[in-house]
Amino acid sequence: MSRTLWLIVGIISIIGGVFALFNPFSATLAAEQLAGWFFLFVGVLQMFAIARAHSNGGKILAAVGGLIGILLGIELLREPLKGILTLTIVVAILFLLTGIIRTAIAFGLRRTAAFFPILLSGIISIVLAIMIFSGYPESAAFILGVLLAVELISNGISLIMYSRVQMR
Repeated sequence: MSRTLWLIVGIISIIGGVFALFNPFSATLAAEQLAGWFFLFVGVLQMFAIARAHSNGGKILAAVGGLIGILLGIELLREPLKGILTLTIVVAILFLLTGIIRTAIAFGLRRTAAFFPILLSGIISIVLAIMIFSGYPESAAFILGVLLAVELISNGISLIMYSRVQMR
């Protein structure tokens, strides 16, 4: 991909992130709907994978996974506000678990240069989880949109930096 294209994609990503920050509820709703479509799509693909599975166990696994994906996708698309509440709890739980794991890993790396950055990352994840849980359910209306905005802006900055490296 040319450096100009990396630069353009980075700028578009930052612009999308800024728009998401200005209207986090719309961005939250968009993220929830996108998740619904992905679950539905993956569920349907897993149902097609049943024909290619070689063992009965593989067929059962594909069928169960596909059915769960389809049902979850339909429910997220049908009930977006309930989906936002559910996804917010899932995100908070993931932040908490990854924060705990990172913190534990950091203490295993006490005498290395990686200790402080990994410990800080773990603590930030735990604090974010606590903030989401303490503000729930009100936080559900905007938190996914804010996270999407931060990701888009971070992605955009990294792509712009990458395009600059490609120019040399």
